[in-house]
Amino acid sequence: MGEIKLSIDGRDVTVPEGSTILQAAARLGIKIPTLCHLWELPPSSACRICVVEVEGSRTLVTACSYPASDGMIVKTGSERVLRARRVVLELILSDHPLDCMTCENAGGCTIQDLAYSYGLSGSRFEGERHHYPVDLSNPFIVRDYNKCIRCERCVRACAEIQEIDAIDYAHRGFDMKVCAPFDGGLKGSDCVFCGQCVQECPTGALVEKKARGMGRAWETNKVRTTCPYCGVGCQMWLYVKDGRITKSTAVRGAAPNKGRLCVKGRFGYDFIYSEERLKTPLVRDNGTFREASWDEALNLIAEKFKAIIAEHGPDAIGGVSCSRSINEDSYQMQKLFRSVIGTNNIDNCART
Repeated sequence: MGEIKLSIDGRDVTVPEGSTILQAAARLGIKIPTLCHLWELPPSSACRICVVEVEGSRTLVTACSYPASDGMIVKTGSERVLRARRVVLELILSDHPLDCMTCENAGGCTIQDLAYSYGLSGSRFEGERHHYPVDLSNPFIVRDYNKCIRCERCVRACAEIQEIDAIDYAHRGFDMKVCAPFDGGLKGSDCVFCGQCVQECPTGALVEKKARGMGRAWETNKVRTTCPYCGVGCQMWLYVKDGRITKSTAVRGAAPNKGRLCVKGRFGYDFIYSEERLKTPLVRDNGTFREASWDEALNLIAEKFKAIIAEHGPDAIGGVSCSRSINEDSYQMQKLFRSVIGTNNIDNCART
């Protein structure tokens, strides 16, 4: 594949043939606003907020889908472009609640950021508005479709990234909305509650139920870590306020999960606050458990293992490695059983 050279805002850039204007601008570090675009998927051009001016073109074009060509001259911040983007934003805001002070997604909402950037506090276009009831029936996700801008991100993430197809558009025109089959709840659909739709939503239409009231975006610190639920090693961001996790999201582009999480990784983080978690080793003494030190517990295990091996042989002992452990831990455990104890009776819970 060859390369082409074009100019964006007076700066030259060379990109592979077939690249879009948005991709070319990204190479220069020029930020073009988007609402519907997902970098992992082909463009949909649904929101029209990414319009730019191309010399020789009669109309503005969408940067996310318009192919770059050799010698092309692009303007991303001309008055014509800015005026068009303001109109697009006003049309979106004409049917969007302006409750940013109490919205759960304040500080993390793309619409809010764009309205601030373009100096909009409302819309000139008055008319009919949606008044959908907020759906609180789901244990993981709150759905407020009054804040939905019909950008398609949740639908495409479900269908093209997760390949679940649990949600889609229903109805037409002003009544069009995203919903599960027969406009029912997610619990009755094919939804696996991975939460990918929540992560991709650019507004407050979809939010994590457990995160409500736990802290604003600017009050939390992001900490990158590895999901502890299995051996895959999914990369995730933990949002932490006052030493407590408020929510988790996937790290975009990071291997191996590439911005995806399952229901456990996204919503199951609060097990660490369970009162039932063991904090110290327990040793059975006269039929009841008592707390013990690590040295006492490990020495007891070693003595019991030696006694069992002496009486019944090493194959009388078996072990199961937990997939919450890292791969190195599982390797060391199988090494312990095969080389030290002398048995191949070692398994992993992920196999079942």
